[in-house]
Amino acid sequence: MARPRKPKAQSSGRGRSAGGEKAVLYARVSTAEQEREGFSIDAQVALIREYAERMGFVIAEQYVDVETAKKTGRTQFEAMLKYLRGHPGVRHLLVEKTDRLYRNIKDWVTLDGFDIELHLVKEGTVLSRDSRSSEKFMHGIKVLMAKNYVDNLSEEARKGMLEKAKQGIWPSQAPLGYLNVVGPQGKKIIVPDPDLAPIVARVFEWFETGDYALKDVTHKARAAGLRYRRSQKPVGTSTIHYMLRNRLYAGAFEWGGRLYQGTHEPLVTRVTWENVQEVLDGRSASNVRAEPLRFAFTGLITCGHCGCAVVAQMQRGRYIYYHCSGFKQKCPEKYVREETLAQAFSEQLARLHMDDEVFALIERAIRESHGDKNRERIETVGRLRGEADRLQQRLDKLYVDHLDGRITADMHDRMANTWREERAGCLRRMDVLNNAEDAYVDDGIALLNLARKAHSTFNLQSQNGKNTALNLLVSNSTWANGRLSVTYREPFDMLEEISLGNPGSEPPAAPGGSDYPEWLPE
Repeated sequence: MARPRKPKAQSSGRGRSAGGEKAVLYARVSTAEQEREGFSIDAQVALIREYAERMGFVIAEQYVDVETAKKTGRTQFEAMLKYLRGHPGVRHLLVEKTDRLYRNIKDWVTLDGFDIELHLVKEGTVLSRDSRSSEKFMHGIKVLMAKNYVDNLSEEARKGMLEKAKQGIWPSQAPLGYLNVVGPQGKKIIVPDPDLAPIVARVFEWFETGDYALKDVTHKARAAGLRYRRSQKPVGTSTIHYMLRNRLYAGAFEWGGRLYQGTHEPLVTRVTWENVQEVLDGRSASNVRAEPLRFAFTGLITCGHCGCAVVAQMQRGRYIYYHCSGFKQKCPEKYVREETLAQAFSEQLARLHMDDEVFALIERAIRESHGDKNRERIETVGRLRGEADRLQQRLDKLYVDHLDGRITADMHDRMANTWREERAGCLRRMDVLNNAEDAYVDDGIALLNLARKAHSTFNLQSQNGKNTALNLLVSNSTWANGRLSVTYREPFDMLEEISLGNPGSEPPAAPGGSDYPEWLPE
């Protein structure tokens, strides 16, 4: 096996003087709480500005977001994109690290369309169109891992909500007619809204008679004063329909596909709710459609002749054929069996092959690059632990003051409930961070491992499994003249380029060696 080449000098401007070139600074914290406590924004900005001064950059604009990045649409992120579009001379973007810039795939793809040089200061990485494919690949893996981290945080939050549901506590925002309050046990519960609850109850009573259509009940509800809580605008017909279908008003609720008996006060009786369902069902059209069969390659292939979708159909109840839909014109492409397409996809996925030794080195690089995020998590957990201990000390002192008669029972209960809820929130966030962190790196590496082994497991998967795997790995596929062409999603499209035996890539050094191969980040 050939020995690896020694690492060569980095490209994309790394280590050079920028000569006064303009750059944009971007910083982000994931929660408003972090920003209020000065947890990371000041540190990010200071680090990036020190880097800019050292490299000779002039900061033309600075953008700071204080909100979750799970969904696109961040105010300052969008403003930054608008600025870069309007100032083609500013081609440098400075950010602390990958997960401060974007935490979802759409943001990554959007920014990748700009001809800019991205400086990830804390990671010591500079990326541009001229960067090696291996550098881009590693960056893409980090983006996927960051998204997976956010998903894990959401999953842990959902677990907490499910636990509340099992206890009969509605775990989300109170619907119209209820209010969110802190209960006697320090947990958030829902109670009837003194202003809107009577109107909601009357809505059910009106519709139960069968004398009114949804629009009529909506008009009556508006006239009675039923308004949306935030906007104070009159409710719409769809809201009334959703309300009438909601079991919560009768004392039970559905969560995670299961029915739970709530501990909250119902606004209507179960009999009234069931009568309303009968009226609604009687007014609905009886157009029942069977659930369509999901084929393995539905929505994944277009025709290479005319660009129309390649669709599937079943013959004789068991044979599945695919063909061009012919939406634009009559197409010469012949029908093809699903087994033929499956074999073609399997052969294409074999291009994602990666040697075990190469995979081991990439895994090591990913785990080492994760060290900074882990330190940040430990710091956050420590801060939350200190806050929880401080609140417990307050509760202990408050109890003594109550026993000694220095405060009234009413003041004790009111303040104790508030501090218990705050302390419980700290403990919940600690659990979420710890549980999500456990899977952060392992899930990212498992994702990479899934891609490189996709060809060997593809034919063993179910129809849904094949469709899901291809949606993850493949961005576009065409079928023409009996041949399948595939375009992989980033960063999986770079796996082929760094596979052993491909041009521009050489075998890695032994795992115990002192040098990384040249395609691994420094």
